[in-house]
Amino acid sequence: MAEERLIHLLNTTWIVFLMQVLCVRGSKLWEVPTAPLVPHANLSTRLFWEPQCQTQLRHLQNEVRITATIPPKLEGHWVSSRCEVRPGPEFLTRSYTFYQSPTRLFRALQHYYSDSECHIPTYSLVIRGKLRLRQASWITRGATEAEHHLHKVGMVIHSQKAIHHLSTRLPSSCLGLKSGGHLVPHRFYELFNAKAEKDCLGALGFSMMELELLRVETHHHLHSRPAQELFLGDVHTDWNERVHHRPTGYQEPLQNAMHHIHPCPVCALVYRASEQHPPILPPSPSIPLDLNGNWVSQHCESHPAVLFLTRLFVFNEEQRTWEGTYQHYSDPMCRQPSFTLLASGHYVKVGHSAKVHGATALVFKVTRAKVIVYDQALLQEFNSTQNGRCGQPGGWETGVAQDITWTNGCDGLGIRLPHKEYELFKMGVDNKGHPLLFNGKRPTDGSSPDRPAKRPTSFQTPMVQCSTRVGVEPRYNSISDHSTGPKISSANALHSSLILLSVLNAWCWNIYLF
Repeated sequence: MAEERLIHLLNTTWIVFLMQVLCVRGSKLWEVPTAPLVPHANLSTRLFWEPQCQTQLRHLQNEVRITATIPPKLEGHWVSSRCEVRPGPEFLTRSYTFYQSPTRLFRALQHYYSDSECHIPTYSLVIRGKLRLRQASWITRGATEAEHHLHKVGMVIHSQKAIHHLSTRLPSSCLGLKSGGHLVPHRFYELFNAKAEKDCLGALGFSMMELELLRVETHHHLHSRPAQELFLGDVHTDWNERVHHRPTGYQEPLQNAMHHIHPCPVCALVYRASEQHPPILPPSPSIPLDLNGNWVSQHCESHPAVLFLTRLFVFNEEQRTWEGTYQHYSDPMCRQPSFTLLASGHYVKVGHSAKVHGATALVFKVTRAKVIVYDQALLQEFNSTQNGRCGQPGGWETGVAQDITWTNGCDGLGIRLPHKEYELFKMGVDNKGHPLLFNGKRPTDGSSPDRPAKRPTSFQTPMVQCSTRVGVEPRYNSISDHSTGPKISSANALHSSLILLSVLNAWCWNIYLF
């Protein structure tokens, strides 16, 4: 009896706490001007994925491939594996060194560039400080919360163009310049000193809040040595919120310099670089945007607002149609499915991006959607909704699809249909020559990029092409509407609370698409 009361108390405390944390704003998400629905010829419940795509997703869920420990072992040198794009846009590479306990000191190098290939460096930041690991995160499962303290931050500028740009943002008094003095390339300028109470970081919008949330994963490979990746907290898409943002998702991971993926030519360049000699990445081939085929997540993805998911996109360039399968999970390994969203519609290419070289602006229209629920707690929540704005009231069954098109979406998941989004896509290749697809990073505040001004300026984790088949409509399993699908035991009350959190969270945030 005492144990039951404890579990009930934990459930209630968890939900109330996270509602306070996450429900930071109310908005009518996914609302767009009404337009005629364009029926999709073959939207059903479960996509019959190509064998390559099935294999890729099985790799994601292989229990022996990825391990993570709490607290994480941070000691060592961690580096970028590609040119990173942050909202703004900002282009950079990172090189972070964490020293052994008990000091927990760190030294971070951030190299900034004027181009999306990280070929033209503008300035480098040298950041020194101390990091204290606190506890396992109550918000983002599998992550560790930390507290960082900056000691010193300095800057080295690499070009006259960068000097002109920075001189308009940084006061002369901050840089220690005398009257009439000018910035000089390759000279070290101190921007922050905790002991001297000097702080000139605000003008740069600089923040190391990414250190407040972290996770280390070890990837075990059959025919090569393990590789380690360091995931640090996400950077807010709104420049004004960046300094105060407490992350709940991750950036692109850093590679352990001694145990990284192979091959990784960028890793070596970043590892050998310094603030005086930033890494100059080799130019990558310009690849025109060709969406034809199937694209799938490379790993279990974690996004702000406590979302773990895998994505599968199917594009038909000739017909300008797309379909997306978004499998949501309650755990950071993507082994405990909670619900699946199936969506489809049309898209149009607008043209080349003026902000991110090599990227293409698109507009997507979401016209049809279905939802499959696997968790009992989430199922009960949906069936208790009587407003008729999320499929058939009381008609939800475990593993059975509900068409939410005829109810114009689903209030419980924050979905409105039809819906329009302004997107940013870019093609690339990985170190083995496999095609990659980058699509725009979602607004951190949970809103939708439903107007041109909110079009993304940075990217999410890229997806890999798992099939090049075009001209053939995706096939579906016709009996899946009546299949039981994977089930999750509802015996674990804390696990059910996490699933309920997905619903509570969706009322405050836009359900994840793209």
